Amino acid sequence: MAQQPYESKFPDTSGIYSYSKTENDTWQRLVGRQIAALRGLAVDAYFDGVEILKLDQPAVPQVADINAALGKAAGFGVEGVPALISPKRFYELLSERKFPVATFLRRPEDMDYLEEPDIFHEVFGHCPLLTNRAYTDFVQAFGKAAGSLGKGYSWHMFRLFWFTVEFGMIRTAEGLRAYGAGIVSSPSELEHAFSDASEKLDFDLQTALRTPYRIDIVQPVYFVIDSFEALPRILDCDIKAEIDRAKELGDLPPRFEPAKKDVA
Repeated sequence: MAQQPYESKFPDTSGIYSYSKTENDTWQRLVGRQIAALRGLAVDAYFDGVEILKLDQPAVPQVADINAALGKAAGFGVEGVPALISPKRFYELLSERKFPVATFLRRPEDMDYLEEPDIFHEVFGHCPLLTNRAYTDFVQAFGKAAGSLGKGYSWHMFRLFWFTVEFGMIRTAEGLRAYGAGIVSSPSELEHAFSDASEKLDFDLQTALRTPYRIDIVQPVYFVIDSFEALPRILDCDIKAEIDRAKELGDLPPRFEPAKKDVA
């Protein structure tokens, strides 16, 4: 029997999203498993955010509670959205210091991997670092810059987002740590990121803009920053000119095999 597609949840008149016992149990299992795996591998600021947002709880958190806690911590917020929204709306929300949050949760049989972002990826992966002011300043600046550039620049801006917010790593006094949501929310990505099978590069804007990626594999390369304060400085440039230069130079050779096309 074909698996039913995931559907976004919608709040009731009080703004509450309803989750079943199975969904709450799945959340608890996901969080418990991943928190244990992240010890010594995720940046301290991430764990600070987990504590602030009280994510280690036996139920799927409510969007309104996450929004209130983020607002108090760093003047940021979240907004419940359908799983996929337009780039324009995505950029608008970030520029307004709001992060879009998908409201459905993966099924138990999809515990290890789900291609679509669900509330576990969005809240457990992204939201803890939205309590960090330097990080949120970068996210907001990214939204403003991407929104002002238009369609012809979206693909390269998504690469910048991919190699920082989604799959970024950071150098600390204790060693290399993960901060990207795609790493901290995925057991396989976490293991791969800290293995010798992946390449870790010091962050360089031009290299990041010219590096292709695939969404359906563990990443062959991760970019490393020295501090969260370095993130907003990435956009202290003429980003349009930088992307134009990246286009002129062309993409770097992919570090992965091409995706296999479906055969009819």
